[in-house]
Amino acid sequence: MAASAKSRERVARNFIKTYGRSRFRRLLEALGGNESGQQIANEFGVSRERVRQWKNTFGTVITLYQVHPEVERILREQRRAAVG
Repeated sequence: MAASAKSRERVARNFIKTYGRSRFRRLLEALGGNESGQQIANEFGVSRERVRQWKNTFGTVITLYQVHPEVERILREQRRAAVG
């Protein structure tokens, strides 16, 4: 179940109260950098489950597929050949 905005804010404020604002920034950096849940859990002295809960509460995972530039060039070459 997704957390409400009010719930997310409450959890964030509780985190800051417990760990401090700089540690909150560190957590968000670790989550955003796709560090392992176990590494984060070890760093903060909590379980992987707690890290998973924080991850789901504080943000959203977005997967991006980016085509390599050399593949893009091949695609452009094909377009030019079809036009020319």
